[in-house]
Amino acid sequence: MDELAYLSGLVAKGRVSRRDFLGRSAFLGLSIVAAGSLLSTAVRAEGPVRGGTIKVGMQGGASSDSLDPGLATNQVTAMVNHLWGETLVWLAPDGSPIPVLAEEWRSSPDAKTWTFKIRKDVQFHDGKTLTPDDVVATIERHSDENAKSGALGILKGIETVKADGDSVVFTLKEGNADMPFLMIDYHLVIQPNGGKDNPAAAIGTGPYRIVGSEAGVRYNAVRFDGYWEGDKVGFAEQVEIVVINDATARIAAMQSGQVHMINRIEPKTVALLKNMKKVTIKNISGRGFYPFNMFCDTAPFDNADLRLALKYAMDRETMIDRILQGYGSLGNDTPINRAYPLYEEIEQRTYDPEKAAFHFKKSGHDGSILLRTSEVAFPGAVDAAVLYQESAKRAGIDIEVKREPGDGYWSNVWNVQPFATSYWGGRPTQDQMYSTGYISTADWNDTRFKNQAFDKLVIAARAELDEAKRRAMYRDMSVIMRDEGGLIVPMFNDFIDGVSESIQGWVDNPAGELMNGDAPLRCWLSA
Repeated sequence: MDELAYLSGLVAKGRVSRRDFLGRSAFLGLSIVAAGSLLSTAVRAEGPVRGGTIKVGMQGGASSDSLDPGLATNQVTAMVNHLWGETLVWLAPDGSPIPVLAEEWRSSPDAKTWTFKIRKDVQFHDGKTLTPDDVVATIERHSDENAKSGALGILKGIETVKADGDSVVFTLKEGNADMPFLMIDYHLVIQPNGGKDNPAAAIGTGPYRIVGSEAGVRYNAVRFDGYWEGDKVGFAEQVEIVVINDATARIAAMQSGQVHMINRIEPKTVALLKNMKKVTIKNISGRGFYPFNMFCDTAPFDNADLRLALKYAMDRETMIDRILQGYGSLGNDTPINRAYPLYEEIEQRTYDPEKAAFHFKKSGHDGSILLRTSEVAFPGAVDAAVLYQESAKRAGIDIEVKREPGDGYWSNVWNVQPFATSYWGGRPTQDQMYSTGYISTADWNDTRFKNQAFDKLVIAARAELDEAKRRAMYRDMSVIMRDEGGLIVPMFNDFIDGVSESIQGWVDNPAGELMNGDAPLRCWLSA
């Protein structure tokens, strides 16, 4: 056993192959199960192992995707950008903001002036050194409406941003106690000169460099030797992200060993994967939700009674049981759930065909309603749309379900068509969620919801330092959204990922799938 313990340590360090170790174990009379247990223990004890290629099979990519972080609209582009780029701040698994390119930050007593000290001696992939001016330029670019950045909405509260020595100073129009959380937004990757010269060049400060990019197909990255954090992250020599939008194909790739991890496992297939050898299911609840979006400014959804009719026509409990197989929780037509620290309960909306029929008749609408969906919207989205069609029919509402192609769904259907299924991963705070997608000026206002009372509450809550008052304001916002908004939220999803037994270093993170995008950066291969 002393010999095997020694050899297992060499495997963990990459000096002896796993096959040679198991062969020697068999020669010494040790079972494969016992040998595997000994090896796993040794790997965990030795810590991260460098080398190899981590392969990730992901749902969500499209041929229209861009490497411009401001244009990231799905989980594939968000993760790819996370490989090569970094933000000032990132989100820890416990929900707290942690320093990345900003070493520290402080605010004025009224939370209107924030100073972020920028880390020194950080190198971009092109050899240039990160400066506060690069940070200022990044914020300026994403604040420009012509850039069409997904972060535009959360940056509208910034009055000025300027470099001051080794720091960047933000002056806000109104106080915002959540300012560090805004800098976590995955669009705000710091680029040389803010990306103004070439935003899709994929030049950043991250642990990996992009060496191959085929939108909607695959991305290849190699470890960046000049990475400022050294050997603390980026253990694999290479990372390959393969876009596999078909759920069955993703499972097949996982089962055959073509990839080491996959996202977006459909709940109905969890049992199948649990029976697969060398595959582990990772699931955790968080802020992600599966909405049905209605444009509040587009007929027939500009009618408040029609929107209410469609909300009451949603059988949420049945949808969770059949679509999520229990891997989720009840939604209430707002983007906020118990995962948010300032969440306050409001009365739960339930399936009520009679109320749905009442409001539908009151709306005066006659004829069917077109709902667009696709398998890339969320796992089981097409089945969910059909289930919704059935529950609405019992209220006398005819919903026509149109299945759209997966490729191009996020550019041609989402935020373009007036009634469609979608997906949101949530945001670190309630203010950021509302500012990104639901205030009147939000660039990603995918329900075209514009309500002055709601907007005023969002702005007032940002500067409110009394937690009890802030909670009450957020509760009022939820009520307004539930009753007047264009958002139907039947369910909040668990993040369900599949991971090979050869992957080590996994840490659950409720902020998003695949460790909130950190898995290929912070995990390593055991052999």
